[in-house]
Amino acid sequence: MIYLDYAASAPISEEAMQVFHELNKEVYGNASSLHDAGGKAEHILNYCRRQLAALIHGHEDGIYFTSGGTESNILALQSVLNGLPADRRHFITTSVEHSSIRNLAALLQSQGWGVSIMQPDGNGRITPEILLSHIRENTGLVSIQHANSETGIIQDLQELSPLLKKRSILLHTDAVQTFGKIPVHADELGFDVLTVSSHKVYGPKGVGAVYIRPGVDWKPVYPGTTHEKGFRPGTVNVPGIGAFVTAAEAMVRQMTKLSEHFRKLRSHLFMEGHRLGIPLQPVVDETRVQVLPHIAGCYFLKAEGQYIMLECNRSGICISTGSACAVGQQNPSPSVKALGASDQEALHFIRISFGQHTTLQEVDSLLSTLHETVMNKL
Repeated sequence: MIYLDYAASAPISEEAMQVFHELNKEVYGNASSLHDAGGKAEHILNYCRRQLAALIHGHEDGIYFTSGGTESNILALQSVLNGLPADRRHFITTSVEHSSIRNLAALLQSQGWGVSIMQPDGNGRITPEILLSHIRENTGLVSIQHANSETGIIQDLQELSPLLKKRSILLHTDAVQTFGKIPVHADELGFDVLTVSSHKVYGPKGVGAVYIRPGVDWKPVYPGTTHEKGFRPGTVNVPGIGAFVTAAEAMVRQMTKLSEHFRKLRSHLFMEGHRLGIPLQPVVDETRVQVLPHIAGCYFLKAEGQYIMLECNRSGICISTGSACAVGQQNPSPSVKALGASDQEALHFIRISFGQHTTLQEVDSLLSTLHETVMNKL
C-alpha cells in the first residue's frame, strides 16, 4: 500500500511506540495519586508539559493535555469563552475552520452568543481588512486556523494578531496541521490559545494538547474537574502523552529537512503530472499565498474527486477528497468553495499529502495510476 493521506493521520513512529510501550510497562500509576507510583507518573507528565511548552516557545503552566485535536478545539474555545466578561459575548471565526469549530460556532449562536463567520478572500486568506470589518465593541475571542487541512493555505497570524491585541481581544488558533511542520512560536504568532494533536506528528491517536497563555481567564466546561488543573476530566494518559511529546520533538528537530523533502515531492507531482497530460490543477496560486509543503490540494478536472480516490484505492494508493472529519457529508468543502469554486467544481477536489517516508517513486506510482485512469477510463 502507498499511503498519501498524512494530513488525515500518520502512523506512530518507532521512537514514539517504544516510549509508549515503556511508559505503559513502567509508569502505570495515576498522576493524581499521592503514592510513589503516582508521583512517578506526575514527574513524567510535568516533564512532557515543559518539553511541549518549549516546542511552541510558551509557558509550561499553559499546557493542558487532551484526547486530540477535536476535543482540544472544543474545550479550549468553550473554556475561554466561559471566562470572558459579560460585555464580551461576541465570537468571530472563519468559514474554513475544522468542523469541530464550525459546529461549536453554530451551537454558540443557538445559545445567544454573537457569532460572526469571516469569509476569506479569493486567495483563501483572512486579511486585516476582513478581520477589522467583523470586530465589534463586544468581541471577546477570535479563532483563525493556522493552516487549512485541505488546501494547505497558511494564515498570516503575525499580521493579524496585533490588531486583536490592541483591542484586548483573544486569539485562538488551530495548529493541528502546522505543529511540527512549520514553526509555531507563541510570541511571534501572537496567539493566546493554541490546539495541537498527536497523531498528525507520528504520535499515538487519542492524545492532544491545548495551550492557554498564562493570565488568560478561563472557566472549565465541566465544573469540579480536578485533572489537568480542572481543564479536562478523566485520568491523564501519561504513556500517550510521553509518546506524543517524543514524536513532536523528533518532528521539530527535522522540520527544515522535511520541508525541503515535501517541496520536492510537491513540485515533482505537478511538473510530472503536467508533462504526462494529467489534468491536475493546484487549488491555490503559490505566488499569492503561502501553503504547507506537505499538502497538495488539487482539482482533477476530468472526473469527480471521489471517483479518482476510489480508482487510486483499487491500485493500493490512499489519497483523500478532503478532511477525514467531514467524511459522510455530501456538501462540497467550504475550504474549496471559499477559493471561488462552484459546487460542481469543488466536487473535483482531491488532496494528496506527504509524510516523512514518502518517496519520489511513490509519487510516480500515483502519477502512473492517474495517467492510466485518464487514458483508459475517462
